[in-house]
Amino acid sequence: MAPRSPCPIHGLLEIVGDRWTLLILRDLMFRGKTRYSEFQASSEGIATNILSVRLSMLETEGIVRKLPDPKDGRRQIYRLTERGISLAPILVEMTVWGENNLPDTNIVPGLQEQLKTDRDGALDRLMQDLRRQGADQNV
Repeated sequence: MAPRSPCPIHGLLEIVGDRWTLLILRDLMFRGKTRYSEFQASSEGIATNILSVRLSMLETEGIVRKLPDPKDGRRQIYRLTERGISLAPILVEMTVWGENNLPDTNIVPGLQEQLKTDRDGALDRLMQDLRRQGADQNV
């Protein structure tokens, strides 16, 4: 399907521009979630049909890969691809903005201090960790 607009921001929003997709990416990047049941258990309460559609779309777009769970081959896990990992700077900046501008929010423990003292280093470490997790699963 041809894009409706040549604008890169529009293209990005077509893929990750709804809250559920961004929350799934948050859970993958910052909270170490990999299983469908873990995403479903997030406090925001995503409906199962929406979760299924968003995960499928992220897989189709090459943002995540679905792999057999190494602990239980009957189950699947999700891992970020390199394309998905490349979204980390955007989500980090959204996190920092939210922390600085919205009351009663908090960043994943440990990340806040790292971002305050060495934002670039924290982002580099996050992306390396995500790549390592993917490599552990042959992503």
